[in-house]
Amino acid sequence: MSIIEFNPLWKEKLLNRFLAYVKIYSTSDAESETTPSTPRQWDIAKYIAEELKTIGLEDVSLDDNGYIMGYVPSNLENNDRPAIGFISHYDTSPDFSGENVKPQIWENYDGSDLVLNQTTGFTLSSSKFESLKNYIGQTLITTDGNTLLGADDKAGCAEIVTAAEYLIAHPEIKHGRIAVGFTPDEEIGRGAHKFDVAKFGAEWAYTMDGSEVGELEYENFNAAGAVVKIHGLSVHPGYAYGKMVNAGLLAAEFIQMLPADETPATTKGFDGFYHLMDITADISEAKLQYIIRDHDEEKYEARKKFMEEKVSEFNQKYGEGTAEVEIKEQYRNMKQQFEGKMHIIDLAAKAMKEAGIEPKIKAIRGGTDGAQLSYMGLPCPNIFAGGMNFHGPYEYVALESMEKATEVIINIVKA
Repeated sequence: MSIIEFNPLWKEKLLNRFLAYVKIYSTSDAESETTPSTPRQWDIAKYIAEELKTIGLEDVSLDDNGYIMGYVPSNLENNDRPAIGFISHYDTSPDFSGENVKPQIWENYDGSDLVLNQTTGFTLSSSKFESLKNYIGQTLITTDGNTLLGADDKAGCAEIVTAAEYLIAHPEIKHGRIAVGFTPDEEIGRGAHKFDVAKFGAEWAYTMDGSEVGELEYENFNAAGAVVKIHGLSVHPGYAYGKMVNAGLLAAEFIQMLPADETPATTKGFDGFYHLMDITADISEAKLQYIIRDHDEEKYEARKKFMEEKVSEFNQKYGEGTAEVEIKEQYRNMKQQFEGKMHIIDLAAKAMKEAGIEPKIKAIRGGTDGAQLSYMGLPCPNIFAGGMNFHGPYEYVALESMEKATEVIINIVKA
């Protein structure tokens, strides 16, 4: 039974903290070269850093790149336990608006459709999203239909901070030093790029960045981003015969060169894909932004090569220099980093069972900061944070799921 639910104070702290976080605009931007990628991320970074100081963490820092670290000090006389950590990201996805988030609270959800916006009629439908039925009787937090919610990953942020506050307030729970970290730009694949693993000082850590209750993940996609640029030739349409090269039309042709059955909407499980994220085009130039994903390393490398081959074929047809592609690595499958270290996974699974949760160990069709951190010397599997339908206006989270995630953190620390 939940340690948090015994005391309404902690439930209220968790809820209010989460609501405060999601109202702070912190969307990241893949086009930016700065860290954080958007100035607005500093607003929530400063807010969380100050909060950590207020609740009593030691050595709290906010560095020049927006990374926050703090520590719950050990309360053991002879500390022979390894320092472990918990990490989440505070940016939200640029896939949908994260500005002016207006969260709504639905207590004792009855399983029906939720009209999130009376003006537009925007509805979170229990027939379209059958997972809603799993939350009957619980307290749901949703959007108003105009923005995403930001449970990815502000739910994780709220859970980590609340667990840290709980541990400081309950010194009878004996533990070693606990590191907590919060990162910018995870949603654009750069969340761990400037994370100081040595400074963090943990032997291993957990990202609180999964979805439904019970998720425990230590295998994920290999990931890259690809930008294809296509160059056209703009002339007056009245005199275009034999001269104009319309980059927008060429872009449409290039899109058709990639397999239609290898997209996110047509694949599942361990299947990889090419995903067209964004397209901008006029007559002179078109830009296609893709992400490339595959769990299998050989297939992943083949996908990157395939993209380059298609660009080469395009140039053979239309002339050298018509198209170009830049492919950048984002993260790798962290599975191999846990060979000989399965006690890290076992500890989290045990903590879930103690909270009355059956662990759901599966591969992520995505990635977290933990994937990169695992390759940087900080083994870092991923634990559920509770949110559902990420990156869009249908996003929601149950308060009870966030309570369970907070309890799992505390159970890990106790163990």
